[in-house]
Amino acid sequence: MQLLDGKIARAHYTAILKEKIAQLSIVPCLLIIQVGDRSDSTSFIKSKKKFATEIGTKEIHINLDEKIRQNELIEIIKKYNNDKTVQGIIVQLPLPMHLNVDNIINNIDSGKDVDGLTKNTKFTPATARGISELFDFYSIDPQGKKVTILGKSKLVGIPIAEMCMARGAIVTVCHSQTENIQEKTKDADIVIVAIGRANHIDLKYINKGQIVIDVGINRVGDKIVGDVDFDSVKDIVSMITPVPGGVGQMTVLSLFENLVDACYNLKN
Repeated sequence: MQLLDGKIARAHYTAILKEKIAQLSIVPCLLIIQVGDRSDSTSFIKSKKKFATEIGTKEIHINLDEKIRQNELIEIIKKYNNDKTVQGIIVQLPLPMHLNVDNIINNIDSGKDVDGLTKNTKFTPATARGISELFDFYSIDPQGKKVTILGKSKLVGIPIAEMCMARGAIVTVCHSQTENIQEKTKDADIVIVAIGRANHIDLKYINKGQIVIDVGINRVGDKIVGDVDFDSVKDIVSMITPVPGGVGQMTVLSLFENLVDACYNLKN
């Protein structure tokens, strides 16, 4: 079994990213909008801010009351759409139930939508881009491979499926209502799991020699674990990402790659 170590891959791509930043005449700036104080969102934002400091970019973190009205949030987004000192805008998801996520996200300028979520976005969503670069770093070519993706969220599952199809993979997307999921996962060359259920995918879903990409980040007690029961499958798979230290590393990297791309887009 080969471990697909996101830390090693990220270090490689970070060096390239720093070179691109050094060639810019501006310091890229990312606006992070957080609504409420969910501990998981705060943890994700902390990792983004830490990486911003590491690579020499700026970040602005606005933490809004969870009861904020939709029109008030949209006005804040529009303000920074017009702020030339900010090149990237993200709204940390999930949002409180009273807010319409699609409406809010689609008010972000598509040229600043570095999460890649607006209808006319210019960017590949960060998790999908991160997995694509992890494929490249470890010489995994999805062309012609059967890829089964568990999870069809707009933020993760669907963008990953689109990325894999664009790279020539034969893609099957499964969700909670899909029948015979275990057959579909066992028949795949590559299994990508993004369901948000700790340690759910075990030997019943996995076949010998497969590549397993675990996107899940779940807290169990004082530990962070993935959607895949790592210990139960590690001895039969050919390659697998760890949690933590796998896809999450690449997702943060890719967000800032999108930010830097936004700066280069301004030059053209």
